[in-house]
Amino acid sequence: MLVRIVKMRFRESEIPTFLTNFEQVKEQIRAFPGCQFLELYRDQNDPCIFFTYSYWDTADALNDYRHSTLFKGVWAKTKPMFSDKPEAWSVDKLASLD
Repeated sequence: MLVRIVKMRFRESEIPTFLTNFEQVKEQIRAFPGCQFLELYRDQNDPCIFFTYSYWDTADALNDYRHSTLFKGVWAKTKPMFSDKPEAWSVDKLASLD
């Protein structure tokens, strides 16, 4: 399983728009073939920083999403709202505790 972590910093004025857009597309992202999990987090110390965590069956499944019409539409709406360049990591989950 591949875990994708994306850190995004938004202009404060864009946060409501981002959250509305995420609400509208989150089910579609989660239902994309190969996506097993999706969460959105907000930094407690800097409310302009958000993280998405998603679990993917394989790197190919993530790449299929990243090249999809869905992703391109989401990214086209989200990217102009950033106040800083986003950061992303693809990592392997080594351990998980309940």
